[in-house]
Amino acid sequence: MTANEHAERCAQVMREHGMSEMAIAQFSHLYDVWAKGSETTWIREDDVEPLCDVPSFHDIYQTIDHDKAVEAFSKTAFIKLNGGLGTSMGLSCAKSLLPVRRHKARQMRFLDIIVGQVLTARERLGVPLPLTFMNSFRTSADTLRVLEATPRFHQDDIPVEIVQHREPKIDIATGEPVQYPQRPDLEWCPPGHGDLFSTLWESGLLDILWDKGLRYLFISNSDNLGARPSRTLAQYFENTGAPFMAEVAVRTEADRKGGHLVRSRRTGRLMLREMSQVHPEDRAHAQNIGRHPYFNTNSLWIRIDALRDLLASHHGVLPLPVIINKKTVDPTDPSSTPVIQLETAMGAAISLFDDAICVQVDRMRFLPVKTTDDLFIMRSDRFHLTDQFEMEDGNYIFPNVELDSRYYKNIDDFNERFPYNVPSLAAANSVRIEGDWTFGQNVSFYGDAVLQDQGRPSYVPNGEFVGPQGIEPDEWLA
Repeated sequence: MTANEHAERCAQVMREHGMSEMAIAQFSHLYDVWAKGSETTWIREDDVEPLCDVPSFHDIYQTIDHDKAVEAFSKTAFIKLNGGLGTSMGLSCAKSLLPVRRHKARQMRFLDIIVGQVLTARERLGVPLPLTFMNSFRTSADTLRVLEATPRFHQDDIPVEIVQHREPKIDIATGEPVQYPQRPDLEWCPPGHGDLFSTLWESGLLDILWDKGLRYLFISNSDNLGARPSRTLAQYFENTGAPFMAEVAVRTEADRKGGHLVRSRRTGRLMLREMSQVHPEDRAHAQNIGRHPYFNTNSLWIRIDALRDLLASHHGVLPLPVIINKKTVDPTDPSSTPVIQLETAMGAAISLFDDAICVQVDRMRFLPVKTTDDLFIMRSDRFHLTDQFEMEDGNYIFPNVELDSRYYKNIDDFNERFPYNVPSLAAANSVRIEGDWTFGQNVSFYGDAVLQDQGRPSYVPNGEFVGPQGIEPDEWLA
């Protein structure tokens, strides 16, 4: 069979499962790019220029009329990408339902903190700030159940959710939709967060927002609790007249492998380059944080009219670069059928706009939780959750944490080994836990703390200090 016949077979399967023609058109675009060969997905180093001299939040803060900023903020809608299940942490529900920390004796999940941030802004500033989640077919029911049970959250005239499309995983060996009878749900996947744009177009949300007087979108990930609505950034974005603005942060060595912004030599436009789009020969340059100093936080500001016009010109399917993810049909079973998932990145849309810009933000606006290592820091005493639902820390320079993935990667295993709370990190430079350790109450890490694998389940008693030599001895040494 030809590639076109394989693509048509995929489209047929999508129709049989009730997928819309918009979803099929988007998938057909991704499949066509993949079928032409992976070389089309590379963004070569010789074809781009490094992004430099991005204005910082601190610089623009001094230029903003903060009373006037409320007016720009009142024209902003808040969209949260909420399609992830957190399968990398062993979750089977929406990742945003994972408890992060307590606030006034109440367990606060990602979703609770997001809603708290929105309600605080509405009440303090008198702005509508509509909140819409882009859920997936796997997270919609869980998310809506929580929102309906949140008495202070009301939003009747603007939808609280749009549901992103889904697409078949492709059997690498055949180029056809994979078959996995024992778990048919695993035959499907979301097409990456770049699907937001087609979903916005198909849902009609852009028109609804425009008719309500909204002019700007602020979009961010639900697992990034630092990405709070900001009247300062809303006013700055309005002042620039730019159609698209990406929040970026300064890369550190820990960020070498993340997506970063560059400028196309051919078009002069900004581009998002993910590491999966970096040719092996260019990897050293791409990971050089001196050469490419900014990474993408995946928090975006977009003018509704500019996005609507762009989508109309492409019939709802933006020509975003294709990301090819190689996996197995069952992510937990490496022996299951090898598949590819065809995805796009939301931030890649920056390359479709003339005069798009970036703004440099501090780490306080980038607090993602991708692994239990990240969650370990979020639950620690490094953070305080304020009454305005801000995750507050002294300097936002965090210790490097490495937890033994055999015992801490899965959230249930993680919780079992920290039955009271995670240890104190106030004096820690780094933490490395090797082996199976369970922790008592009021344990503190300091310096470059290490716990070695004892070859058996081990316990850190209440009140102990753990440092470079492990558990600190409790006797005086002569």
